[in-house]
Amino acid sequence: MMRPIVTLTMNSALDVSTSTEKVVSEHKMRCGTTRIDPGGGGVNVARVVRRLGGQALAIYTAGGATGGAFRQLIEAERVPTLAVPIAGSTRESFTIDETSTAKQFRFVLEGPELTEPEWQACLDVLEQWLPIGGFVVASGSLPPGVPDDFYARVARLARQHEAHCIVDASGPALSEALAEGVFLVKPSGRELATHLGRTLDTEESQVEAASELVTAGSAEFVALTLGGAGAVLASKDGVMRLQVPPVEVHSTVGAGDSFLAAFVLRLAQGRGADAAFRAAVAAGSATAMTPATELCHRADVERLEAELGASAV
Repeated sequence: MMRPIVTLTMNSALDVSTSTEKVVSEHKMRCGTTRIDPGGGGVNVARVVRRLGGQALAIYTAGGATGGAFRQLIEAERVPTLAVPIAGSTRESFTIDETSTAKQFRFVLEGPELTEPEWQACLDVLEQWLPIGGFVVASGSLPPGVPDDFYARVARLARQHEAHCIVDASGPALSEALAEGVFLVKPSGRELATHLGRTLDTEESQVEAASELVTAGSAEFVALTLGGAGAVLASKDGVMRLQVPPVEVHSTVGAGDSFLAAFVLRLAQGRGADAAFRAAVAAGSATAMTPATELCHRADVERLEAELGASAV
């Protein structure tokens, strides 16, 4: 049986993507086809888990007209959800592909300010649905009004209910979660460098930094994502490193969320950390193959996963 997965998204977003020939200041830029997806870290994780044949309950905040549109979009994907109502409007994020240069411009809005009763309600709902022995994925930015130690509070709740807490965050929210201690953390190279206050520009420094968090008891697993340079997985059993498979990159939006989704899904299915790591790199790469805010496709993930498995033999 697959162990249950619950995701938490405090700053959900309508992801709007389109294209224009050239981004120029003070000019009207005529755009191509527009795509709108329900986004935000934990929401994307739940969406990818479903695409890969699993199921995750997505708890997220929603408010205003944009919140209503968000609900319709995610429910259309048949992802199990629980929306926590807020007074502010669900934010939007914008991705613009410049067709003349193949550059991508990403505009991420801050999000609505949450009151203490609103963010406390998110913790209350999470506690009701915490899966004993399962996984809780707390992912994405914290909106204004939410305390920096919010994910640390999630980790504490998870521990009390014998659930495994996975955190994907940056800045003070990441630091507070690591101080509390989590099952798995997925920082980028830049995020981990900021947390540690030093540069991580060599393979040796990256491996050392990831291992340092494990040794300190901050996380049982550290999945350090390095974009085109691959990823590092550190645990008490040692360090693994994988290069990304050769794919044609169209957009990296959602690649990190896809990485995390595949990792937790394989663990929930009872697979080992090495298999979960290969699936994660495959899913991140498969999402990079898709345009704009589109996420990975199961067939691509499984093909890349098999290729990475064969190369590891």
